[in-house]
Amino acid sequence: MPTTRTYADSCGIGRALDVVGERWALLVVRELLLGPQRFTDLRRALPGASSNLLADRLRELHERGVVARRTLPPPGAAKVYELTDWGRELEPIVLALGAWGLRVPAPEPSTLSATSILIYLRGSLDPGHRTFRVELDDRVWTVSSRDGETVVTQGQPEHADGSVRTDPRTLNELIDDPAALPDLVAAGRAETHGAIGYLFTSRRSP
Repeated sequence: MPTTRTYADSCGIGRALDVVGERWALLVVRELLLGPQRFTDLRRALPGASSNLLADRLRELHERGVVARRTLPPPGAAKVYELTDWGRELEPIVLALGAWGLRVPAPEPSTLSATSILIYLRGSLDPGHRTFRVELDDRVWTVSSRDGETVVTQGQPEHADGSVRTDPRTLNELIDDPAALPDLVAAGRAETHGAIGYLFTSRRSP
């Protein structure tokens, strides 16, 4: 059942945690940073959360005005969750928390969602004036540059200078070690076309 617990603390931090401080809430926000997702997408990205728990978090975030629900137009007509304008204001907070958390040892075993690695890619790699197609877990993303910033959006690009089809962990390996690309392709862990190697070798300035 949705929680009604409160810190009963009038400080803004306490009030914010009343909204997004429950377990899995901020990870739901993270998963929606790059665009709307279906419940099944969120469930796959957060396998440690049961269906009931995830439904509770989404219900709470919706009731609090952080998340909105809508139905996509035909032919899809799928119901999706997305951040409201107020919910999107959490983005710099979530990203700062993620940067801070990189110093914490990663748990073993652990999961890595497509959204989380794409957010990391967005902050570390520079596509230049090129556009790339990235397919992760049967979902397609467009990586390009806009006003000097790396932009990641859902869906097929109109054109692509290169493309890669892989899984989030392999993409993470490529970001850390671009020289591993030929070996990963030979091992069948990644399928590439065009100038995809440029994406992994062009680093964004710190």
